[in-house]
Amino acid sequence: MKTLEIMFGTVRACKHFCSIILFCAVTAMVSQAQTLTTLTEFSGTNGSYPLGLIQDFDGSFSGTTLSGGTQGWGTAFRITSTGTLTTVHNFCSQGIACTDGSEPEGRLTQASNGDIYGTTDLGGTGHAGLIFRISSGGKFAVLHNFCVVSPCADGESPISVMQARNGYLYGTTYGSRTNGYDFGTVFALTLNGTLTTLHSFSGPDGSYPVGALLQASNGNLYGTTSQGGSTTSCSDSFAGCGTVFEITPSGTLTTLHSFDGSDGALPGYEGTLIEGADGNLYGTATDGGTTNTECGFGCGTIFKISPAGKFTTLYNFCSQMNCADGASPSESLVLGTDGNFYGTTVAGGNSGGFGTIFKITPQGVLTTLYDFCSQPNCADGSQPQTALIQATDGNFYGTTTSGGGTSGSGSIFRFSVGLGPFVKLVRDSGKAGQLEGITGQGFIGTTGVFLNGTPASFTVVSDTFVRATVPTGAKTGFVTVVTPSGTLKSNVPFRVIP
Repeated sequence: MKTLEIMFGTVRACKHFCSIILFCAVTAMVSQAQTLTTLTEFSGTNGSYPLGLIQDFDGSFSGTTLSGGTQGWGTAFRITSTGTLTTVHNFCSQGIACTDGSEPEGRLTQASNGDIYGTTDLGGTGHAGLIFRISSGGKFAVLHNFCVVSPCADGESPISVMQARNGYLYGTTYGSRTNGYDFGTVFALTLNGTLTTLHSFSGPDGSYPVGALLQASNGNLYGTTSQGGSTTSCSDSFAGCGTVFEITPSGTLTTLHSFDGSDGALPGYEGTLIEGADGNLYGTATDGGTTNTECGFGCGTIFKISPAGKFTTLYNFCSQMNCADGASPSESLVLGTDGNFYGTTVAGGNSGGFGTIFKITPQGVLTTLYDFCSQPNCADGSQPQTALIQATDGNFYGTTTSGGGTSGSGSIFRFSVGLGPFVKLVRDSGKAGQLEGITGQGFIGTTGVFLNGTPASFTVVSDTFVRATVPTGAKTGFVTVVTPSGTLKSNVPFRVIP
């Protein structure tokens, strides 16, 4: 368990939000007619406190629960789009030492080899968390144990990992003990488990990274730290309200922005930055901001920042009566295929303060789409603490960490706003002649794959997966797949590497 010291008090318990749940008065009904469907409710024995989801190559979804399961220390699971849930692994199943890890709270990632990679906050042979792999056949393996060798120079309590274009996994740890400090690291990891520490935080350059990394179109990695930086507004110990940083794949780190409280605090809480179509990076801060009537120290913000560090606050939460617009966005945004960003708040809203789903334009116009706990006994769930994902069927999927039925152990939901299906790219860049993966649905009978209008040779592997060769002479652009039911377009462009 870890402690984050912030101006208003303490946020604790495994980097997930626990301390500023707001209970706001019910003042109005949801104003728009979007549809939320609960796919499954957790009972404790099959997991409790579900965290983020990813969509697998076969169209199903994978995720973890922080607790619950047969041992009580969390699970890894898969769920179909119709709600059939299968537990893939019960953590802490290898004895009291939990050598297979416990409390898996970082988001998963599926690498180009089809395997799924994730982290646990605790457990492992070093008792400081680990990185694991689950093969496409469901076989679980530990890749790296943290803090096996004192003084934990490789870090403690890893956060999520992501795969960069060079094939390596990159991630952060919440802590480390380099030079007597405990401020966290950035690391690179090969798919066979060889770890290299790229940077150890010291405080002025940030401390306690609690979010995942993003590789932007320029090839560099971007992330946030929850504390540290050059300001002293938010804490009287180790100073700082958090930072946004850039780091090259080889390990050169640059601090792009230090938060001062008025522009946000505690950024990237279990989330990641998102690159917009305009090339700017977008993110959330759980606390801080200029609107503080209901929250004391601000209800959180949405911001954008250029890769060069130009910072803009787009929105301050709790700007409406009784926080009807939500409060405390604790995860990242997702860029929808309509060009807008979608996200959740863990508090606020018009149904007693149990969180919202919102849409925000790149210009900062926010619309509340759904208030959680709007059904009797919170059957629709409450406190959605993790990011939404947009699946290739066009719908958004997410989790609530509580509510969702009689056990109150959380739920998985589908949220429809009327967006159509599309295709995703396993990798968003490559050279001519390289074989690349495309995921979607309805691929059986596909008659054509095109990159920016140039035809590509392809093989239909399954109804949800196609492999295509980057055509010679093709230019950077969107991928389209011609299926029997229509032409599907990728949600992001594919970058052709010279």
